[in-house]
Amino acid sequence: GGCERPSRVSAPPGSPADMCSLRALCSGLPLRPLPENRGRCAGVPHAPVRTPGLSPTEEQLALRNALRYFPPDVQEQLAPEFAQELRLYGHIYMYRFCPNLEMKAYPVEQYPCRTKAAAAIMHMIMNNLDPAVAQFPQELVTYGGNGQVFSNWAQFWLTMSYLSQMTEEQTLVMYSGHPLGLFPSSPGAPRLVITNGMVIPNYSSRIEYEKLFAMGVTMYGQMTAGSYCYIGPQGIVHGTVLTVLNAGRRYLGVEDLAGKVFVTSGLGGMSGAQAKAAVIVGCIGVIAEVDGAALRKRYQQGWLMEVTNSLDHCIERLRYNSWPGLFYVGSLVDTDSRLVHELDTTGELLVDLGSDQTSCHNPFNGGYYPVQLGFAEAQSLMASDPAAFKGLVQESLRRHVSAINRLAQGNFFFWDYGNAFLLEAHRAGADVGKPGASKMEFRYPSYVQHIMGDIFSQGFGPFRWVCTSGDPQDLAVTDHLATSVLEEAISGGVNPAVKLQYMDNIRWIREAAKHQLVVGSQARILYSDQKGRVAIAVAFNQAIARGEIKAPVVLSRDHHDVSGTDSPFRETSNIHDGSAFCADMAVQNFVGDAFRGATWVALHNGGGVGWGEVINGGFGLVLDGTEEAEQKARMMLSWDVSNGVARRCWSGNRKAYEIICQTMQENSGLVVTLPHEVTDEYMLQQALQA
Repeated sequence: GGCERPSRVSAPPGSPADMCSLRALCSGLPLRPLPENRGRCAGVPHAPVRTPGLSPTEEQLALRNALRYFPPDVQEQLAPEFAQELRLYGHIYMYRFCPNLEMKAYPVEQYPCRTKAAAAIMHMIMNNLDPAVAQFPQELVTYGGNGQVFSNWAQFWLTMSYLSQMTEEQTLVMYSGHPLGLFPSSPGAPRLVITNGMVIPNYSSRIEYEKLFAMGVTMYGQMTAGSYCYIGPQGIVHGTVLTVLNAGRRYLGVEDLAGKVFVTSGLGGMSGAQAKAAVIVGCIGVIAEVDGAALRKRYQQGWLMEVTNSLDHCIERLRYNSWPGLFYVGSLVDTDSRLVHELDTTGELLVDLGSDQTSCHNPFNGGYYPVQLGFAEAQSLMASDPAAFKGLVQESLRRHVSAINRLAQGNFFFWDYGNAFLLEAHRAGADVGKPGASKMEFRYPSYVQHIMGDIFSQGFGPFRWVCTSGDPQDLAVTDHLATSVLEEAISGGVNPAVKLQYMDNIRWIREAAKHQLVVGSQARILYSDQKGRVAIAVAFNQAIARGEIKAPVVLSRDHHDVSGTDSPFRETSNIHDGSAFCADMAVQNFVGDAFRGATWVALHNGGGVGWGEVINGGFGLVLDGTEEAEQKARMMLSWDVSNGVARRCWSGNRKAYEIICQTMQENSGLVVTLPHEVTDEYMLQQALQA
């Protein structure tokens, strides 16, 4: 995260130099002397300037809130530079305290901690801030344009210090990036409880958020940034692979996507995964990106096969090639408009599938760039005239949708990728309406509604693990174990729908190892149901006990899962009983995981589709080879899935109904009163008329 890598970490990983640096990092805020203020680095991408519109009184409060982390004898020196950061960037990040060491997920045994759990959490935090992983590392943003790990660097230092001191009888409490402290608890309790953005609903607007974040009192944690569970773009690579495969099945009626064209946008944090996903599924991916830094990052990682800024070249490639080429073509609005031109002038539709993966949940602060301006010009206007910038973004969204609508008149299929694209387009006045639809529906479906919803209803979702040894060989062992578990399940007999998902994920694991998908920590993801998750966790834990895996494994998931998220425009968009706007499921998930053995739990406002639009619950679970860890995994992972399946069952989903019935037969501790079907429409009409 620092501007330069100091000599003390130039030694190989595992050396005393690394240990010394980590020990210093865990010793509390460096105050005497204060570290040199090196400011913002020129060599890394930076978050857009924020324009919170604070009043003079609110500015003073923001400064007071930042200075309270520091003793009075240094406040006079820090106050002017913090005030300048607030004026220049719209937030106090405390650049002076950005650590001057290589930020990465170090092998877990190198962290100076009293518990394995605390060391594993440190490993995950530093991975989230690794410049190879994080979108804006100096602003503590992991992905999504504003997904914060912490609000400022003082919080990072204090959190690392608390974790190094923590015992098995303490819990660290985090209030929107702020470490409240270590509090007495019990060995069976979570070691860490995180909440982000828990603002009272009537004040949970974007305008209020900008002010509250600038004042340092709340934070947007996205889904897995502020819960320390991000694993780099691999997570969304996997989700994109499954989404595009199932889109091909649903919309095109094909299993083999060779020669099919998928047009989308975004090469930033999560959206950068789309390029690699296109290669894995074998389609032609056209990925539009306006930020040259994001483009270069993905190209250096080997995720882009070809780069061009020429739409003519791009169209030529589409017309005459049938291999997985990936292109940079600037704005997706320009790309789609050119595809419309080709359709109107030649009658040739050159695209089959389309979506958008910009950070459209944050459209006016760098999440979506208007087609009318270049990247640098747009960033300047965003800071100097936010109202004008917003107007251009909304005009661009209208043009974007107009092009999609024309292409959709042919055999082109578009879906909303859950990034609030259609929601923001609707708010901008774009033609996305659907006659007779509810307020959750638009002309084009959410990918949950059409593609992934049935998968969630069967209990499948994004199950993840991280090998905290940092050793690729440990990851290879876990890959083999996970594949073996799924193959054994298939040989034991499963229904065809479940078998299809298992087969897709076995294919994924084998492809993942070939495509060098690890960025940052040694992590993997697959979609699995309740049985699969528990069986994989048990297999990992037993392998740790036998010494086949050298260090603890952290289990987690994307909050975008069966029961982790209440989001009416994404995860719960296929809930049809009127409860899609209710957040009971996510909150119960968070609470239930906490007392069933999770090592840490997190609850967020806004992750994935934007502030005020969703509530997310997440967890981390450390497997250390003990019997206690296995018991916790069996109990917690079962709840983590069945909570959401039962909710979907009650919303009238037949697949979820079948899964929960089967689960009750296999688990004597599960008792659910099943809903009765109401099929007599005439009875309902008569009752209402009476």
